[in-house]
Amino acid sequence: MLIYTRETRIEWGDCDPAGIVFYPRYFALFDSCTTALFSKTLGMTKHQFTRHYGIQGYPMVDTRARFLKPTKYGDDVVIETNVVEFRRSSFDVQHRLTLGGALCVECFDTRVWVERDPADPEKMRAKPVPKEVIAKFAGS
Repeated sequence: MLIYTRETRIEWGDCDPAGIVFYPRYFALFDSCTTALFSKTLGMTKHQFTRHYGIQGYPMVDTRARFLKPTKYGDDVVIETNVVEFRRSSFDVQHRLTLGGALCVECFDTRVWVERDPADPEKMRAKPVPKEVIAKFAGS
């Protein structure tokens, strides 16, 4: 599967009063990397591919993370994001954040490809991930 790599600097607003990254900020960074991975792989912005495939998005339904080493203001980190597995309408994403080659945070999340439910537009329902999307991630 394809890997999206992002180099970024930890900003002051990412940190808590102790000067280390406040853990929810990692999830925001990882979410933006997931979107960048899909945009790069599909060759479209998120707005374009959600319209193209008739979906509302791919909300996270499960997540877990291991925090191994803190990062702080000014650190230059590298985030690697990839889809580990596609299923019918869900997929697993892995994120690895490193500093100087050392693994600091590892996160796994499960997301679901969803559309509005025509019977109740206030609700969303799972929709199969198109084979075309899976093929692009496989490099086909």
